[in-house]
Amino acid sequence: MAAKRLGFRHCDSRMPFLWQSDQQPAARWHGEGEGPANYFADTPVGAWAEFLRHEGITDASDLAGVRRSLWVVELPDDGYAGPKLPMRTLTGGLSSYGACQAEARRLRDAGAARLEAPAAALKPGTARGWTAAPDLVPALEPRDGKVWVVFGPCEAVGWPAVVAGAPPQEVLPLVRAL
Repeated sequence: MAAKRLGFRHCDSRMPFLWQSDQQPAARWHGEGEGPANYFADTPVGAWAEFLRHEGITDASDLAGVRRSLWVVELPDDGYAGPKLPMRTLTGGLSSYGACQAEARRLRDAGAARLEAPAAALKPGTARGWTAAPDLVPALEPRDGKVWVVFGPCEAVGWPAVVAGAPPQEVLPLVRAL
């Protein structure tokens, strides 16, 4: 059996956790009609940060109306291509999407089925968890978040970690604004 890594993915709680057709909106690593492209974060914090960034949520009071699901998904452990773009582009706002989409096309044309890139939604060093010491405090060792993208139909096993819930408010200050 091939080794697996765990990816975290948020989605509308009324929908399946994967896109299986090209009928999805364009995003950083795929253009209109270039799907399916399924995006995964390497931590739950990263997945929640992606949602908060794209929704423009910055205030804890806005979390009360959020009802999203968070899935833990088994992904292949290897075969991820790395984009060759400046960090400013890899983590930029909407204006950087065109360059990222072009780079993803180049990688797919070269045979890549998966991509690994820095997490655009997280500030540097914030893809870490928390400890109970005895109160909830950030873990001491900072780490940068990653995003994995799987191009094409995906046969992955996933488990719901949160169903119709909201991200913890502790994630809000970790998010890089879009």
